[in-house]
Amino acid sequence: MALNAKRQSNLSYTMNIIITGASSGIGFEAALEFALDSKNKIVCIARSADKLRKLHEIAKGINPDCTLLPVAFDLVNDDYQALVPFIQERLGKIDILINNAGTLINKSFLETTEHDLAEMLEHNVMSHFKMIRYCLPFLESGSHIVNIGSMGGFQGSVKFPGLAAYSSSKAALHILSECLAAELVETGIKINCLALGSAQTEMLETAFPGYESPVMAFEMGKYVADFAKTGHKFFNGKVLPVAVTTP
Repeated sequence: MALNAKRQSNLSYTMNIIITGASSGIGFEAALEFALDSKNKIVCIARSADKLRKLHEIAKGINPDCTLLPVAFDLVNDDYQALVPFIQERLGKIDILINNAGTLINKSFLETTEHDLAEMLEHNVMSHFKMIRYCLPFLESGSHIVNIGSMGGFQGSVKFPGLAAYSSSKAALHILSECLAAELVETGIKINCLALGSAQTEMLETAFPGYESPVMAFEMGKYVADFAKTGHKFFNGKVLPVAVTTP
């Protein structure tokens, strides 16, 4: 009994969490999963203030005592320095940073422009690079950075026509995650990247109309939240495939 009580207490403590791309899909669902625990403080970042308000309403409906803080912020165009005072005042420190924001272009290579590739790199790599840089002063030993990659950028996985720019940007994020883990090892901050397979999200439906994923957004969101809480106890610097099919 005493051992069980100790195990329970170790898993029950206040966590300060930042999730980008929280207005829809996997980020939205992960935020709701964290909101189930009233001890958590969840900063939810996305461009759409309207969608963030909806997220806040749903979270409060599920758990009236949750602390979910919506922040309307454009990860590509806004000034990251503006986030610093907010994080300092409302959180003080960060236990979990989930870089989930991203976008997808589905075009044949001959139709893909340099601007398309630059856009993919800006949204899917540079925004995460900047979030990590500005959040690092608030991350401590034992904290966990989770980058959301894709099976499309996972070496050896099946590749699909039309996703050259998208998959290349996700592959860059995978390597960035591995490099940062090596660089941050002495700080005790852990970083991992989840190479997700498909989940039934708005982004998937827009890019591949009519395709139905075997995994629902809420299922993947719960997986991401659970991994963010405990995955750093078992992994660091890893790019982990999360898919129901083999690469």
